[in-house]
Amino acid sequence: MAPQPWTSGVRLAAENDTAPARQLPQPSVLLIEDDPGDALLVEELVADSALKMRLRWVRSMSEAREALALEVPDCVLLDLHLPDAQGLEAVSMVQSHADQVAVVVLTGLAEEETGLAAVTAGAQDYLVKGRVEPELFGRAVRYAIQRKQAEQAGVALKASQMQAQENARLERGLLPRPLLNSAGVDVVARYRPGRAQALLGGDFYDIVQGADGTVHALIGDVSGHGPDEAALGVALRIAWRTLVLSGVTGPEQVGRLEEIMLAERAKPYIFATLTSLSVPAGAQHVRLTRAGHPGMLLRTAEGGVDWVEVAGGPALGVVPGALRWPVEEVPLPAGAALVLFTDGLFEGHVGTGRRRLGEEGLLGLARELAALAPEAFVDTLIQRAEDLAEDQGGLADDVAVVHLHWHGDGDGPTRAVAEGRYKTGIGEQRRG
Repeated sequence: MAPQPWTSGVRLAAENDTAPARQLPQPSVLLIEDDPGDALLVEELVADSALKMRLRWVRSMSEAREALALEVPDCVLLDLHLPDAQGLEAVSMVQSHADQVAVVVLTGLAEEETGLAAVTAGAQDYLVKGRVEPELFGRAVRYAIQRKQAEQAGVALKASQMQAQENARLERGLLPRPLLNSAGVDVVARYRPGRAQALLGGDFYDIVQGADGTVHALIGDVSGHGPDEAALGVALRIAWRTLVLSGVTGPEQVGRLEEIMLAERAKPYIFATLTSLSVPAGAQHVRLTRAGHPGMLLRTAEGGVDWVEVAGGPALGVVPGALRWPVEEVPLPAGAALVLFTDGLFEGHVGTGRRRLGEEGLLGLARELAALAPEAFVDTLIQRAEDLAEDQGGLADDVAVVHLHWHGDGDGPTRAVAEGRYKTGIGEQRRG
Protein backbone atom coordinates (compact mmCIF):
# COMPACT_ATOMS: atom_id res chain seq x y z
CA MET A 1 0.00 0.00 0.00
CA ALA A 2 1.41 3.40 -0.94
CA PRO A 3 1.90 5.97 1.85
CA GLN A 4 -1.07 8.25 2.35
CA PRO A 5 -0.47 11.86 1.30
CA TRP A 6 0.13 14.60 3.84
CA THR A 7 -3.07 16.22 5.09
CA SER A 8 -3.28 19.52 6.90
CA GLY A 9 -5.47 19.48 10.01
CA VAL A 10 -6.68 16.05 8.81
CA ARG A 11 -9.97 15.56 7.03
CA LEU A 12 -12.05 15.47 10.24
CA ALA A 13 -10.86 18.95 11.15
CA ALA A 14 -11.08 20.53 7.73
CA GLU A 15 -14.59 21.84 8.22
CA ASN A 16 -14.54 22.46 12.00
CA ASP A 17 -11.34 24.40 12.54
CA THR A 18 -11.97 26.88 15.34
CA ALA A 19 -8.30 27.63 16.08
CA PRO A 20 -7.29 31.23 16.67
CA ALA A 21 -6.45 33.30 13.63
CA ARG A 22 -2.78 33.47 14.59
CA GLN A 23 -0.94 31.18 12.17
CA LEU A 24 1.68 28.86 13.72
CA PRO A 25 4.04 26.62 11.77
CA GLN A 26 2.37 23.28 11.21
CA PRO A 27 4.67 20.38 12.16
CA SER A 28 4.68 17.37 9.88
CA VAL A 29 3.91 14.04 11.55
CA LEU A 30 4.35 10.55 10.17
CA LEU A 31 2.04 7.94 11.73
CA ILE A 32 3.31 4.35 11.46
CA GLU A 33 0.33 2.20 12.47
CA ASP A 34 -1.05 -1.00 10.90
CA ASP A 35 -4.43 -0.90 12.66
CA PRO A 36 -6.94 1.32 10.76
CA GLY A 37 -9.00 1.82 13.93
CA ASP A 38 -6.03 3.12 15.90
CA ALA A 39 -5.05 5.29 12.94
CA LEU A 40 -8.54 6.82 12.94
CA LEU A 41 -8.20 7.61 16.67
CA VAL A 42 -4.93 9.45 15.96
CA GLU A 43 -6.59 11.39 13.12
CA GLU A 44 -9.36 12.47 15.51
CA LEU A 45 -6.78 13.58 18.08
CA VAL A 46 -5.04 15.63 15.43
CA ALA A 47 -8.32 17.17 14.33
CA ASP A 48 -9.33 18.13 17.87
CA SER A 49 -5.89 19.30 19.00
CA ALA A 50 -5.12 23.02 19.24
CA LEU A 51 -1.81 22.26 17.52
CA LYS A 52 -2.56 21.85 13.83
CA MET A 53 -0.25 19.49 12.03
CA ARG A 54 0.23 17.76 8.71
CA LEU A 55 -0.32 14.03 9.12
CA ARG A 56 0.75 11.15 6.90
CA TRP A 57 -0.21 7.55 7.63
CA VAL A 58 1.70 4.41 6.65
CA ARG A 59 0.97 0.83 7.70
CA SER A 60 4.44 -0.75 7.95
CA MET A 61 8.11 -0.04 8.38
CA SER A 62 8.77 -0.69 4.70
CA GLU A 63 6.23 2.02 3.79
CA ALA A 64 7.78 4.27 6.43
CA ARG A 65 11.19 3.91 4.77
CA GLU A 66 9.67 5.07 1.48
CA ALA A 67 7.99 8.03 3.17
CA LEU A 68 11.17 9.03 5.04
CA ALA A 69 13.12 8.92 1.80
CA LEU A 70 10.73 11.48 0.29
CA GLU A 71 10.49 13.84 3.27
CA VAL A 72 11.76 13.79 6.84
CA PRO A 73 8.91 14.79 9.19
CA ASP A 74 9.22 16.71 12.42
CA CYS A 75 7.80 13.81 14.43
CA VAL A 76 7.05 10.11 14.04
CA LEU A 77 4.14 8.48 15.88
CA LEU A 78 5.23 4.87 16.12
CA ASP A 79 3.23 1.75 16.94
CA LEU A 80 5.47 -0.98 18.38
CA HIS A 81 3.54 -3.87 16.83
CA LEU A 82 4.03 -3.66 13.07
CA PRO A 83 3.98 -6.50 10.54
CA ASP A 84 7.71 -6.03 9.83
CA ALA A 85 9.03 -4.52 13.09
CA GLN A 86 8.33 -5.33 16.72
CA GLY A 87 9.07 -3.52 19.97
CA LEU A 88 12.25 -1.51 20.38
CA GLU A 89 13.45 -2.78 17.02
CA ALA A 90 10.95 -0.40 15.43
CA VAL A 91 12.46 2.59 17.31
CA SER A 92 15.94 1.61 16.19
CA MET A 93 14.83 1.27 12.56
CA VAL A 94 13.26 4.74 12.53
CA GLN A 95 16.39 6.25 14.05
CA SER A 96 18.59 4.50 11.51
CA HIS A 97 16.66 6.14 8.65
CA ALA A 98 16.05 9.57 10.24
CA ASP A 99 18.06 10.15 13.40
CA GLN A 100 17.10 13.83 13.47
CA VAL A 101 13.36 13.20 13.83
CA ALA A 102 11.46 13.16 17.14
CA VAL A 103 9.81 9.81 17.98
CA VAL A 104 6.68 9.35 20.10
CA VAL A 105 5.79 5.72 20.78
CA LEU A 106 2.16 4.52 20.86
CA THR A 107 1.57 1.75 23.41
CA GLY A 108 -1.32 -0.32 24.71
CA LEU A 109 -2.80 -0.10 28.21
CA ALA A 110 -0.52 -2.80 29.59
CA GLU A 111 2.66 -1.62 27.85
CA GLU A 112 3.76 1.42 29.84
CA GLU A 113 7.03 -0.29 30.77
CA THR A 114 7.65 -0.85 27.08
CA GLY A 115 7.01 2.84 26.48
CA LEU A 116 9.54 3.78 29.16
CA ALA A 117 12.03 1.38 27.61
CA ALA A 118 11.46 3.04 24.24
CA VAL A 119 12.25 6.46 25.76
CA THR A 120 15.43 4.99 27.23
CA ALA A 121 16.27 3.66 23.77
CA GLY A 122 16.01 7.13 22.24
CA ALA A 123 12.33 7.99 21.77
CA GLN A 124 11.26 11.40 23.05
CA ASP A 125 7.96 10.30 24.66
CA TYR A 126 5.25 7.63 24.72
CA LEU A 127 1.45 7.80 24.67
CA VAL A 128 -1.05 5.15 25.75
CA LYS A 129 -3.67 4.49 23.09
CA GLY A 130 -7.20 5.37 24.19
CA ARG A 131 -5.97 7.30 27.23
CA VAL A 132 -4.90 10.56 25.54
CA GLU A 133 -6.89 13.77 25.34
CA PRO A 134 -6.41 16.07 22.30
CA GLU A 135 -4.77 18.81 24.38
CA LEU A 136 -2.28 16.35 25.89
CA PHE A 137 -1.67 14.82 22.48
CA GLY A 138 -0.80 18.15 20.86
CA ARG A 139 1.42 19.14 23.77
CA ALA A 140 3.24 15.77 23.68
CA VAL A 141 4.01 16.13 19.96
CA ARG A 142 5.18 19.72 20.37
CA TYR A 143 7.37 18.91 23.38
CA ALA A 144 8.83 15.86 21.67
CA ILE A 145 9.88 18.01 18.72
CA GLN A 146 11.38 20.62 21.05
CA ARG A 147 13.22 17.99 23.08
CA LYS A 148 14.71 16.53 19.92
CA GLN A 149 15.80 19.96 18.74
CA ALA A 150 17.38 20.66 22.15
CA GLU A 151 19.13 17.29 22.02
CA GLN A 152 20.53 18.04 18.58
CA ALA A 153 21.62 21.50 19.70
CA GLY A 154 23.39 19.93 22.67
CA VAL A 155 25.18 17.44 20.43
CA ALA A 156 26.21 20.25 18.06
CA LEU A 157 27.47 22.35 21.00
CA LYS A 158 29.52 19.47 22.37
CA ALA A 159 30.98 18.82 18.92
CA SER A 160 31.81 22.52 18.61
CA GLN A 161 33.54 22.51 22.00
CA MET A 162 35.54 19.42 21.08
CA GLN A 163 36.49 21.04 17.78
CA ALA A 164 37.59 24.19 19.62
CA GLN A 165 39.77 22.09 21.92
CA GLU A 166 41.27 20.30 18.94
CA ASN A 167 41.88 23.63 17.22
CA ALA A 168 43.69 24.88 20.30
CA ARG A 169 45.97 21.83 20.27
CA LEU A 170 46.65 22.28 16.57
CA GLU A 171 47.29 25.99 17.10
CA ARG A 172 49.90 25.23 19.74
CA GLY A 173 51.61 22.96 17.24
CA LEU A 174 51.40 25.37 14.29
CA LEU A 175 52.32 28.51 16.25
CA PRO A 176 55.55 27.57 18.03
CA ARG A 177 57.71 29.64 20.32
CA PRO A 178 61.03 30.18 18.51
CA LEU A 179 63.95 28.43 20.17
CA LEU A 180 66.50 31.25 20.28
CA ASN A 181 69.49 31.72 22.57
CA SER A 182 71.75 34.69 21.83
CA ALA A 183 71.61 35.75 18.19
CA GLY A 184 70.87 39.35 17.25
CA VAL A 185 67.54 38.67 15.55
CA ASP A 186 64.00 39.81 16.39
CA VAL A 187 60.99 37.73 15.29
CA VAL A 188 57.45 38.83 14.46
CA ALA A 189 55.12 36.04 13.33
CA ARG A 190 51.45 35.92 12.43
CA TYR A 191 49.03 33.16 11.49
CA ARG A 192 45.55 33.89 10.07
CA PRO A 193 43.13 31.08 9.06
CA GLY A 194 41.33 31.60 5.74
CA ARG A 195 37.66 32.58 5.61
CA ALA A 196 36.66 29.20 4.12
CA GLN A 197 37.23 27.25 7.34
CA ALA A 198 37.06 27.68 11.07
CA LEU A 199 39.81 25.16 11.60
CA LEU A 200 43.42 26.04 11.32
CA GLY A 201 44.81 25.04 7.96
CA GLY A 202 48.09 23.49 6.94
CA ASP A 203 50.39 26.56 7.03
CA PHE A 204 53.28 26.18 9.49
CA TYR A 205 56.51 27.87 10.55
CA ASP A 206 59.32 27.60 13.08
CA ILE A 207 62.55 29.32 14.17
CA VAL A 208 65.41 27.49 15.92
CA GLN A 209 68.98 28.45 16.88
CA GLY A 210 71.54 25.67 16.80
CA ALA A 211 74.32 25.07 19.30
CA ASP A 212 76.81 26.84 17.00
CA GLY A 213 74.69 30.01 16.93
CA THR A 214 73.19 29.41 13.47
CA VAL A 215 69.63 30.69 13.17
CA HIS A 216 67.34 28.35 11.21
CA ALA A 217 63.84 29.27 10.02
CA LEU A 218 61.09 27.40 8.22
CA ILE A 219 57.83 28.30 6.56
CA GLY A 220 55.55 25.82 4.77
CA ASP A 221 52.10 25.14 3.44
CA VAL A 222 50.24 21.82 3.21
CA SER A 223 47.70 21.77 0.37
CA GLY A 224 44.07 21.70 1.42
CA HIS A 225 42.27 22.67 4.64
CA GLY A 226 41.03 20.85 7.69
CA PRO A 227 42.29 18.86 10.66
CA ASP A 228 44.23 16.31 8.59
CA GLU A 229 46.19 19.03 6.82
CA ALA A 230 46.75 20.95 10.06
CA ALA A 231 47.99 17.82 11.80
CA LEU A 232 50.35 17.12 8.89
CA GLY A 233 51.68 20.68 9.13
CA VAL A 234 52.36 20.14 12.85
CA ALA A 235 54.13 16.84 12.10
CA LEU A 236 56.36 18.47 9.48
CA ARG A 237 57.20 21.40 11.74
CA ILE A 238 58.18 19.17 14.67
CA ALA A 239 60.17 16.88 12.36
CA TRP A 240 62.00 19.92 10.93
CA ARG A 241 62.95 21.15 14.41
CA THR A 242 64.22 17.68 15.33
CA LEU A 243 66.32 17.47 12.15
CA VAL A 244 67.78 20.94 12.73
CA LEU A 245 68.78 20.12 16.29
CA SER A 246 70.30 16.88 14.99
CA GLY A 247 72.43 18.79 12.48
CA VAL A 248 70.55 17.65 9.35
CA THR A 249 70.18 20.51 6.84
CA GLY A 250 69.93 21.15 3.09
CA PRO A 251 68.63 18.58 0.59
CA GLU A 252 68.91 15.72 3.09
CA GLN A 253 66.67 17.61 5.52
CA VAL A 254 64.00 18.26 2.87
CA GLY A 255 64.21 14.65 1.69
CA ARG A 256 63.57 13.39 5.22
CA LEU A 257 60.60 15.74 5.53
CA GLU A 258 59.19 14.37 2.29
CA GLU A 259 59.49 10.82 3.61
CA ILE A 260 57.53 11.82 6.69
CA MET A 261 54.90 13.62 4.63
CA LEU A 262 54.39 10.61 2.35
CA ALA A 263 53.92 8.37 5.38
CA GLU A 264 51.58 10.74 7.24
CA ARG A 265 49.39 12.32 4.55
CA ALA A 266 45.75 11.25 4.58
CA LYS A 267 45.30 11.35 0.79
CA PRO A 268 47.78 10.52 -1.97
CA TYR A 269 47.37 13.85 -3.78
CA ILE A 270 48.27 16.07 -0.80
CA PHE A 271 51.57 17.93 -1.17
CA ALA A 272 53.49 20.54 0.80
CA THR A 273 55.67 23.50 -0.11
CA LEU A 274 58.33 24.98 2.14
CA THR A 275 61.35 27.23 2.42
CA SER A 276 64.07 26.42 4.95
CA LEU A 277 66.87 28.89 5.65
CA SER A 278 69.90 29.22 7.90
CA VAL A 279 72.11 32.15 8.85
CA PRO A 280 75.41 31.22 10.58
CA ALA A 281 76.42 33.39 13.51
CA GLY A 282 78.04 36.60 12.28
CA ALA A 283 77.50 35.70 8.61
CA GLN A 284 76.51 38.24 5.97
CA HIS A 285 74.58 35.72 3.90
CA VAL A 286 71.57 33.41 4.20
CA ARG A 287 71.42 29.81 2.93
CA LEU A 288 68.09 28.94 1.36
CA THR A 289 66.48 25.64 0.38
CA ARG A 290 63.17 26.01 -1.45
CA ALA A 291 60.66 23.25 -2.28
CA GLY A 292 57.89 24.66 -4.45
CA HIS A 293 57.36 27.62 -2.12
CA PRO A 294 57.06 31.27 -3.23
CA GLY A 295 59.88 33.75 -2.71
CA MET A 296 60.39 36.17 0.17
CA LEU A 297 60.88 39.86 0.84
CA LEU A 298 64.24 41.38 1.79
CA ARG A 299 64.00 44.64 3.76
CA THR A 300 67.21 46.68 3.93
CA ALA A 301 68.29 49.07 6.67
CA GLU A 302 68.01 51.92 4.14
CA GLY A 303 64.28 51.30 3.67
CA GLY A 304 64.38 49.29 0.46
CA VAL A 305 62.28 46.18 -0.19
CA ASP A 306 63.21 43.54 -2.79
CA TRP A 307 61.77 40.22 -3.88
CA VAL A 308 64.11 37.25 -3.37
CA GLU A 309 63.42 33.93 -5.07
CA VAL A 310 66.23 31.42 -5.49
CA ALA A 311 66.35 28.24 -7.56
CA GLY A 312 64.47 25.42 -5.90
CA GLY A 313 63.09 21.93 -6.26
CA PRO A 314 59.60 20.42 -6.42
CA ALA A 315 57.04 20.55 -3.63
CA LEU A 316 57.12 17.61 -1.23
CA GLY A 317 55.05 14.70 -2.49
CA VAL A 318 54.84 15.85 -6.13
CA VAL A 319 57.87 13.90 -7.35
CA PRO A 320 58.64 11.51 -4.47
CA GLY A 321 62.32 10.74 -4.04
CA ALA A 322 63.52 13.48 -6.40
CA LEU A 323 66.07 14.86 -3.92
CA ARG A 324 66.56 17.92 -6.11
CA TRP A 325 66.59 20.82 -3.66
CA PRO A 326 69.69 22.96 -4.14
CA VAL A 327 71.10 25.19 -1.40
CA GLU A 328 71.46 28.80 -2.55
CA GLU A 329 73.28 31.66 -0.79
CA VAL A 330 71.89 35.20 -0.79
CA PRO A 331 73.70 38.25 0.67
CA LEU A 332 72.23 39.52 3.94
CA PRO A 333 73.17 43.18 4.42
CA ALA A 334 73.77 44.53 7.92
CA GLY A 335 70.51 45.41 9.67
CA ALA A 336 68.40 43.64 7.03
CA ALA A 337 65.18 41.72 7.56
CA LEU A 338 63.69 38.72 5.74
CA VAL A 339 59.92 38.32 5.44
CA LEU A 340 58.71 34.76 4.82
CA PHE A 341 55.07 34.07 3.98
CA THR A 342 52.66 31.57 2.46
CA ASP A 343 50.84 32.13 -0.83
CA GLY A 344 47.56 32.97 0.88
CA LEU A 345 48.96 36.47 1.38
CA PHE A 346 49.01 37.31 -2.35
CA GLU A 347 46.53 34.92 -3.98
CA GLY A 348 43.40 36.83 -2.95
CA HIS A 349 41.26 38.31 -5.74
CA VAL A 350 41.32 42.11 -5.82
CA GLY A 351 38.42 44.28 -6.91
CA THR A 352 35.38 42.61 -8.43
CA GLY A 353 37.09 40.57 -11.17
CA ARG A 354 39.30 37.51 -11.13
CA ARG A 355 42.61 39.38 -10.95
CA ARG A 356 44.78 38.37 -8.01
CA LEU A 357 47.08 40.58 -5.98
CA GLY A 358 50.02 38.44 -7.09
CA GLU A 359 53.69 38.69 -6.22
CA GLU A 360 54.18 42.04 -7.94
CA GLY A 361 51.19 43.52 -6.14
CA LEU A 362 52.47 42.24 -2.80
CA LEU A 363 55.91 43.71 -3.46
CA GLY A 364 54.27 47.05 -4.27
CA LEU A 365 52.36 47.01 -0.98
CA ALA A 366 55.52 46.11 0.94
CA ARG A 367 57.41 49.03 -0.60
CA GLU A 368 54.63 51.41 0.40
CA LEU A 369 54.99 50.18 4.00
CA ALA A 370 58.81 50.05 4.04
CA ALA A 371 59.16 52.75 6.72
CA LEU A 372 57.10 50.85 9.30
CA ALA A 373 58.57 49.00 12.27
CA PRO A 374 58.53 45.16 11.98
CA GLU A 375 55.32 44.49 13.90
CA ALA A 376 53.39 47.30 12.21
CA PHE A 377 54.81 46.25 8.84
CA VAL A 378 53.55 42.66 9.17
CA ASP A 379 50.12 43.56 10.55
CA THR A 380 49.51 46.32 8.01
CA LEU A 381 50.71 44.17 5.10
CA ILE A 382 48.19 41.46 6.00
CA GLN A 383 45.42 44.00 6.57
CA ARG A 384 46.06 45.75 3.26
CA ALA A 385 45.93 42.42 1.39
CA GLU A 386 42.68 41.60 3.21
CA ASP A 387 41.18 45.00 2.36
CA LEU A 388 41.98 44.58 -1.34
CA ALA A 389 40.17 41.22 -1.32
CA GLU A 390 37.16 42.53 0.62
CA ASP A 391 34.85 42.68 -2.42
CA GLN A 392 35.49 38.96 -2.92
CA GLY A 393 34.83 38.09 0.71
CA GLY A 394 38.38 38.51 1.98
CA LEU A 395 41.39 36.22 1.79
CA ALA A 396 40.18 32.68 1.22
CA ASP A 397 43.41 30.87 2.06
CA ASP A 398 45.41 30.65 5.28
CA VAL A 399 48.17 33.21 5.76
CA ALA A 400 51.40 32.75 7.71
CA VAL A 401 54.03 35.51 7.88
CA VAL A 402 57.41 35.46 9.65
CA HIS A 403 59.54 38.63 9.88
CA LEU A 404 63.20 38.08 10.88
CA HIS A 405 65.19 41.24 11.62
CA TRP A 406 68.94 41.02 12.19
CA HIS A 407 69.79 44.07 14.29
CA GLY A 408 73.31 43.05 15.23
CA ASP A 409 73.04 43.18 19.05
CA GLY A 410 74.94 40.33 20.59
CA ASP A 411 72.29 39.87 23.30
CA GLY A 412 69.41 40.53 20.92
CA PRO A 413 67.02 37.59 21.34
CA THR A 414 67.54 37.29 25.08
CA ARG A 415 66.73 40.96 25.53
CA ALA A 416 63.98 40.78 22.89
CA VAL A 417 62.11 38.11 24.83
CA ALA A 418 62.59 39.94 28.13
CA GLU A 419 61.26 43.18 26.66
CA GLY A 420 58.37 41.53 24.85
CA ARG A 421 59.84 42.34 21.42
CA TYR A 422 59.15 38.81 20.23
CA LYS A 423 55.59 38.76 18.86
CA THR A 424 53.69 35.85 17.38
CA GLY A 425 50.19 34.44 17.04
CA ILE A 426 46.86 35.04 15.38
CA GLY A 427 45.99 38.68 14.92
CA GLU A 428 47.13 40.60 17.99
CA GLN A 429 48.01 37.56 20.10
CA ARG A 430 51.45 37.90 21.71
CA ARG A 431 53.81 35.64 23.53
CA GLY A 432 57.03 36.28 25.37
